[in-house]
Amino acid sequence: MNLAFIPALLLPKKWVVLGQRLWSGGIIFLLRTICGLRLEIRGREYIPDGAGIIAAKHQSAFETMVFHRITDDPAIILKKELLNIPVYGWYCRKTEMIAVDRKGHAAALKSMLAQAEKAIADNRPIIIFPEGTRSPLDEDLPFQPGIAALYTKLGQPVTPVALNTGLFWPRKSFFCRGGVMVIEFLPPIEPGLDRKLFMAELKERIEAKTRELVAEGREKYLS
Repeated sequence: MNLAFIPALLLPKKWVVLGQRLWSGGIIFLLRTICGLRLEIRGREYIPDGAGIIAAKHQSAFETMVFHRITDDPAIILKKELLNIPVYGWYCRKTEMIAVDRKGHAAALKSMLAQAEKAIADNRPIIIFPEGTRSPLDEDLPFQPGIAALYTKLGQPVTPVALNTGLFWPRKSFFCRGGVMVIEFLPPIEPGLDRKLFMAELKERIEAKTRELVAEGREKYLS
């Protein structure tokens, strides 16, 4: 499907956004059909309708795909190197994903904020993985300062997202196993909190709910 939409790169951006949405839906369908792995979305009422910040736990490759399906025209924050991947990187450029140079330090942060401000002005939800990488299933990595910068600079609510995807599609693994991947959107954190208080609150909400979802998945499907 990725290859089929290459001609859309010559068309307005909305056609590539549609292609990403169909691609994400195709992945969900194949996981359910071939692997017996279903998706359950909880807390849909908290998904931003337009502009907003979504801060999601990151356990597997699935998170890089699924937000194209469950949000409308997301601006996903990703490492700049991904733009160099043939086809995938072309789509990311066309749909104006927020690319960050991890080695750029202050300049990288400034660039990320500028791109994020444009996404908000375009009424798009911003997706960020605060840990900056996929975390091992039973570990919680420190949150990087990028999410605090977005919260402080943009003045937007931040919607935390917890999940259990790593139970069924582990990080650094091509193989997955059957069950139900749960992605749960939590009540948003409104703007205006002190930076440290915000970071502590965000981390506590995401990690606590993620532990619950992982325990639930283990009990129902892996015990």
